[in-house]
Amino acid sequence: MKKAILYVLLFVAIQVVVMSVVEGVCLLIGSTAVVVDKTTQMIIGLSAANVLALVVFLWKRMTPLSPSWLLTRPWSVLLWTALASIGMAIPFTWLQEHLPELPNLIEMEMGNLMANYWGYVVVGLLAPLVEEVVFRGAVLRVLLEKLTPWKAIAVSALLFSLVHGNPAQMPYAFIGGLLLGWMYWRTGSIIPGMVYHWVNNSAAYIVSNMYQQADVKLVDIFGSEQHALMAAGFSLMIVIPALWQLYLQMKRADSQN
Repeated sequence: MKKAILYVLLFVAIQVVVMSVVEGVCLLIGSTAVVVDKTTQMIIGLSAANVLALVVFLWKRMTPLSPSWLLTRPWSVLLWTALASIGMAIPFTWLQEHLPELPNLIEMEMGNLMANYWGYVVVGLLAPLVEEVVFRGAVLRVLLEKLTPWKAIAVSALLFSLVHGNPAQMPYAFIGGLLLGWMYWRTGSIIPGMVYHWVNNSAAYIVSNMYQQADVKLVDIFGSEQHALMAAGFSLMIVIPALWQLYLQMKRADSQN
């Protein structure tokens, strides 16, 4: 348990230190003729922090990597994972919109990040890779050595949601963390989680740029509350079979020999 918390603190420390260094460098540059806007500064800082975290966790083998699971050719598992991620988007959003509203501390910053092409590097590429390496490959891995599977998954999901630091994102991150943790536990690999995470974040990026307003609701997209509810119901018809197929097909590489 202590090791898992230390991993989380290390990840947070890397983010804070790198973002502070980038901010300081940008202030120095800004004192000359070149001015770096806040969005560019955030993209540079988050990219550098994520790359450094990835290097540290892999270099120090806090997240051991092995190709053994991919060598089992689990292509159908990855397909169902992608479908589950697509199907979850609307029901999760509908649920979030009908829960008591939580403060969104970074709404403007996220909106600016999503509106920038380079923002996709952070949101769609680096975040799925690095967060799975850290929170499933390192944090959940050591928790599974000490706790029962679902206790370990729940604790890792809670830590994952808290690290987001934004109340509006925490419920979604916690539920997503449970699903991502379940995938890691069943397969012993971070690959399914990376695929799910990538599809989810990419879909959010695409929708954000299709409807260029920070507070777009499902009712704005589908035209009415009834249509939004129907869309959520239809999405569940994708999610439920996808999760069932994952339940049937997900196995660890060592159990397939």
